[in-house]
Amino acid sequence: MSAALAGGLIGGLIIGSAEWFALRRWVSWLWIAATSIGMAAGLTAGAALVDYGISRADLLLMGAVTGLGVGALQALVLARSRVSGAFLWAVANPPAWALGWLVTSYVITRNVRDQFANFGASGALVFGLLTWLLLAALLRDTEPQATR
Repeated sequence: MSAALAGGLIGGLIIGSAEWFALRRWVSWLWIAATSIGMAAGLTAGAALVDYGISRADLLLMGAVTGLGVGALQALVLARSRVSGAFLWAVANPPAWALGWLVTSYVITRNVRDQFANFGASGALVFGLLTWLLLAALLRDTEPQATR
């Protein structure tokens, strides 16, 4: 449990920082905290829910629960930044995270046993392309805000 918590906090901090760097015109630094806390909570809950299993079904469920944690907290940051449709972000993240893990499970089958905190590059590409399209649509009508 502590490995999932630490992996989620650290992974979320890195992912959230990279995302915030690209989104900083629209969202505050709270995006970083939301991603880190959401990933830590989601990964810890998801890993425990599947008893740290690594089957494809386990990875899908763990990914969905992680995506729920990350997406819900990031959606709060989007709502705070007055992004209309922020709720859609929370809804889209669980299946997107699950799909990222599914793709990864087919590409790096042997490495899945190492129980990484996040999916591999192949899953990240699929996740990134899908969520980028949604985020671009959500931010299209939102005025960039000064960095807070």
